[in-house]
Amino acid sequence: MTTHPKRNWIGPLYALIAAIGFSAKAIFIKIVYAQSRVDPVTLLALRMLFALPFFLWMAWFSGRRTPAAITRRDWMALGWLGFLGYYFASLLDFLGLQYISAALERLILFLYPTIVMALAVVLYGKPVHGREVLALLLSFSGIAAVFVSDLRLSETPRALWTGGALVFASSVAYAFYLVGNNELIRKLGAMRFTGIAASISAVFILGHFFVTRPVAALRIPPAMYSQVLALAVVSTALPIWMTSEAIRRAGPSRVAIVGSVGPIFTIWMGGLFLGEPVTAITMLGALLVLGGVMLVTNLG
Repeated sequence: MTTHPKRNWIGPLYALIAAIGFSAKAIFIKIVYAQSRVDPVTLLALRMLFALPFFLWMAWFSGRRTPAAITRRDWMALGWLGFLGYYFASLLDFLGLQYISAALERLILFLYPTIVMALAVVLYGKPVHGREVLALLLSFSGIAAVFVSDLRLSETPRALWTGGALVFASSVAYAFYLVGNNELIRKLGAMRFTGIAASISAVFILGHFFVTRPVAALRIPPAMYSQVLALAVVSTALPIWMTSEAIRRAGPSRVAIVGSVGPIFTIWMGGLFLGEPVTAITMLGALLVLGGVMLVTNLG
């Protein structure tokens, strides 16, 4: 869709707001963990309870614009991708955030473009070029630098290894989700696909909760509901919709450029709201990761 020349700023603005929203996710989660005894499964269930109406609206609203029929094979693929991308990857991420800083979590998650590239090589035999090897080296060097720095400061190294491994597994799961969703996005459109896949993931998440937790667990301290609502709306539903709109208005390349500032926002907010140390090593690691991501996405 071609936008009016005077409104070319709207797409990048949406992308920037989405990047800030996604960056705040770990901050909200860490605040809830610090101020209550809410466990990851319960917090994830609360997040989806608040976000589910928005996902259903996305699926319904975008379905009117892209009314392609969904076949049985499509539903099976949507079920698998909903399980993988918004349930399994999110669960691993929420579990990992019990052990590591918000800044390190965001940097590890931001490895997914380079992991997607590696999967394309392994699964589809895509040739490897020097630019892509450099991207991998930059990204993983950045993570290694921040991880070693945090390891030196940590009083519980085992917890840091556990959290890092869980979040890295989350990034890998999300990369598999991205590799597998191209065909359905082309058919259904990004917003409709995301609305349906996220709604399906909510079923998995709520099913997990009701099988393993009593309903009473959803009653958390009243002061925490504002944090959970912010997590569901500001850091989940709103940025997902804004990213779809930004891609529609400005294209994926410009959105990727703007979105690359996300880890920097998380590092800044972690220092401001959580008291996490913002060191030169942390910033250097972030720049290395961002450099690798920009190379992979042909933005460097």
